[in-house]
Parts: sequence; C-alpha cells; structure tokens
Amino acid sequence: MQVIDLGAWTPYLEQELRAPYFAALLQRVGAARAAGTVYPPEERTFFALTATPPERVRAVILGQDPYHEPGQAMGLAFSVPQGERLPPSLRNIFTELHTDLGLPQPSGGDLTPWAERGVLLLNTVLTVGRGAANSHAAWGWQRFTDAVLAAMAALPQPVAFVLWGSQAQKKRPLLQSAAPRLVLCAPHPSPLSSYRGFFGSRPFSQINAFLQENGEQPVDWRLP
Repeated sequence: MQVIDLGAWTPYLEQELRAPYFAALLQRVGAARAAGTVYPPEERTFFALTATPPERVRAVILGQDPYHEPGQAMGLAFSVPQGERLPPSLRNIFTELHTDLGLPQPSGGDLTPWAERGVLLLNTVLTVGRGAANSHAAWGWQRFTDAVLAAMAALPQPVAFVLWGSQAQKKRPLLQSAAPRLVLCAPHPSPLSSYRGFFGSRPFSQINAFLQENGEQPVDWRLP
C-alpha cells in the first residue's frame, strides 16, 4: 500500500490514510496518471496540507477541484504558478481583494504566500483529468477532504472558513466546533455567479476582524 506522508496532518488523518477506500482512490489516480494526464503533478497532490500545517491554520478557503488545463493546477485552490495567465475566478478574487482592502493587483496568481501565512487553500477534490472538469469528483476524494474539514473544525485555535458557491456551502455541517469559528458564505467568484453577491462580500476584512477579536494577528493578504 502506498504510504502518504502529510507531515503534521498525518496524526489527524491517520484513520483515513489507512482506510481501504483511500488505497483504492490512490490506485485509481495512479492508473489515470499512467494512462494520461492528471493535474496537479503527483508531488503537488497534497500540497495544500503540507504547505499549511494544522497549528498554523487561521483561515480556510474551499475550492472545488483543480484547474484542468495545462500549467495551471499547483495543489492550492484557486492558485496558479507565477507567470500563468489568471483564470477568471482568481481575477475576480483579486478584484474583491482590492475593493475590500485597497491592496494593489498582484503581479501573478501564485497564492503560496497565503498558504505560508496560515490560509489553507483546499479543494474538495484533489485531482482532475486534463480538459475534464470534475472528472475525479466521484472517486472518493470528497470523503477524504470531508475528514480534513472535520479535523480543522476540531482545531483549538480560531479559524475562519470561506465557502464560495453551493458546493462548498454543503460542507458547513462539518464545521461545528466549540472553538471560535467564522463561516463566510457567498456566491462563487466565477464569472457566472460573481455578480450575484460575491463582489462586495468583503471576506478578507471580515476574516481579519474575526482573528483580531479573538486575540490573533490578522492575515497579511499582500501578494507580490
């Protein structure tokens, strides 16, 4: 059985990592990689978790599945490597960031600095076939990421959750906690829904206000 090392997350998810469904899931993804192109690259499959260990999580932004076009998916929800053209949803996120906090437009779409500052950028499905959105959605990833969300809900520190769109908002029941929590729901930032309430939702300032109210430092949302 393939052994997955998730660093500090491993003790929180050990039951899932040893479960038969998870072994079958990894085997199916491996077969798909052998037969064609799967995004993100294999070494980036769990990057959202390894980039933001549990003790550093202050906010969670939940996405759906990775970008399915070449060169885009990098293991962080909504993020693309520096130099890649900004996808429409990320462009809208940056527009709201500027409106909310007055920050300048970033030079690129790599959100790794956010991950390093405690913003866990998690997709509910962690792999996708090239050119085929949601192609791995029924493979078992959501059972795994539901367990990740439940583990985050159990963390002792204040955590803000950002649920954009109906798919993300279905996860709200998993986030019940005795610790301080903020759950922000808004339409998805995609061009199809962004004008239905995503613009003007001001998630970034709300997260920082929540953290400060609970004795934590605000997130530095600036990007290069």
